[in-house]
Amino acid sequence: MELTGAQALIKSLERQGVEVMFGLPGGAILPVYDPIIDSTIRHVLVRHEQGAGHMAEGYAQVTGRPGVAIVTSGPGATNIVTPLCDAYVDSIPMVCIAGQVATSSIGTDAFQECDTTGITMAVTKHNWLVTDAQDIPQIVAEAFHVATTGRPGPVLIDMPKDVSNAPMSWYEAGPVDLPGYKPTTHGHPRMIKEAARLIAGAQRPVIYAGGGILKAHASQALRDLVEATGIPVVTTLMARGAFPDSHPLCLGMPGMHGNYTAVTAMQRADLLITLGARFDDRVTGKPSAFAPDASVIHVDVDPAELGKVRRPDVPIVGDCRLVIEELVKAVIVEMDSGAAEPSSATPDRRPWLDQIRQWQQRYPLTYDHDPPDGVLKPQFVVEALRDATPDDTIVVSGVGQHQMWASQYWRFEHPHTWVNSGGLGTMGYAVPAAIGAKVGRPDRMVWAIDGDGCFQMTAQELVTASSERIPIKVAILNNAYLGMVRQWQEMFYDERYSEVYLSPDLPDYVKWAEAMGCVGLRVESPEEVGPAIDKANQIDDRPVVIDFRTDSSEKVFPMVAAGGSNDDIVVGPSQGEGGR
Repeated sequence: MELTGAQALIKSLERQGVEVMFGLPGGAILPVYDPIIDSTIRHVLVRHEQGAGHMAEGYAQVTGRPGVAIVTSGPGATNIVTPLCDAYVDSIPMVCIAGQVATSSIGTDAFQECDTTGITMAVTKHNWLVTDAQDIPQIVAEAFHVATTGRPGPVLIDMPKDVSNAPMSWYEAGPVDLPGYKPTTHGHPRMIKEAARLIAGAQRPVIYAGGGILKAHASQALRDLVEATGIPVVTTLMARGAFPDSHPLCLGMPGMHGNYTAVTAMQRADLLITLGARFDDRVTGKPSAFAPDASVIHVDVDPAELGKVRRPDVPIVGDCRLVIEELVKAVIVEMDSGAAEPSSATPDRRPWLDQIRQWQQRYPLTYDHDPPDGVLKPQFVVEALRDATPDDTIVVSGVGQHQMWASQYWRFEHPHTWVNSGGLGTMGYAVPAAIGAKVGRPDRMVWAIDGDGCFQMTAQELVTASSERIPIKVAILNNAYLGMVRQWQEMFYDERYSEVYLSPDLPDYVKWAEAMGCVGLRVESPEEVGPAIDKANQIDDRPVVIDFRTDSSEKVFPMVAAGGSNDDIVVGPSQGEGGR
């Protein structure tokens, strides 16, 4: 069967099980858009290519399947570099199709030409410049294989216009065999046995669970490990929901704005069981002062992460789920052998767990629930949203103070219900990512918790949501500032507020929402919060935006200053200076 390269591309995407893609047409990609008309794949027309990339990310985060974005050459391709980088840092499987000028024009500075593969080389796992239409089925198969295996991540296929128009003879792609790309999935048995020995002998162990737990679909395996060992768990910003917050051994989020108990438990631990986490600087603070007395077990599918920041005592390369499943078996054997030999029995960890409970009681997350001036506290809004929605609601956030409050005050009980930009910290992420999440899980309620600064960056994608009938809900915590930057300027720059004021009334978010086909609401007092949320939850035929006018002076606590030691964690004003 003879097809054009464009037809072969769309057919290949169908063969990969692609159900939806997010994109915006243009000259160089135009041949590919023609066969979309006859395809089973749903196309969501975005208003900016950055939105296409973040939608693909949101889709991938909640479904576990690769998100697909399609853009044209030149500015279309450069506009999606930020989502590619975001997906690269957060290990999100994504396949980007980019148009390119004809092969005869490459290198001539033709209209809308740029070196897309060169530009994206540093922010993709791999990219391909297609020069022969006959290669398309195999390249697409390779792209999906690379994006979804090992450490997931984004890939890009660059399609010159003449290749899209060229004829090819259709064939089904064969097995993917890429020399040099052989991800290790099964952990080394000797290392797993050594890890089990350390776990059995630790007095103050902590499981340090990262986003790799979710990428490997290892939430149940993690729970099995906790039940087998009784070891408490911290869940990083990227791992929220990987272990239920309601579990008595869940300590919550560590890091720069983590809760006191999670941060301090890691600092005082004698063993960190690190599963799919990468010792990010926002978690470790000053690396040389991080968990100084702890031995480290580090499990990661990416061998480059082992020893990058902290040298592990027991490094294990492998898929988190597969390694944890074997680790559970080894730990049970180790503990059973310890029971048979009293001298090597598991230490009494009751003092450690008692200490953790004391920290939890002394330093809970807190804020002023009854401010004298009656202002609306952002934490109160998050709690109200949490309490008024199903426990499997998908929560998507932008980046900044609202992101931290959402992670702190929401209770995550299920995996893949928290979507945010962790490593790159991309403002403007929430609205398009929420759209992608709702497309991926139309059966779920999806709330985007956004800041007024973030919202203004990509709010035009609400036009996409309205026109495509994607009924997401957006809560803007509007404090009229670039809030996190303002907090840093207040605390570290002597309150010299340089270029952070945004104004609470410009733009008018209600009118803006209505102009984009959404329902717009405004809330200015605590009494209005509940009724507004109830009204939003009852609307399911269009997007809803609520402008919550929140306290502009509120800061996120606890906090560890950038580059500082986690021992110097600052708690809320009502809790003093913190302690150990």
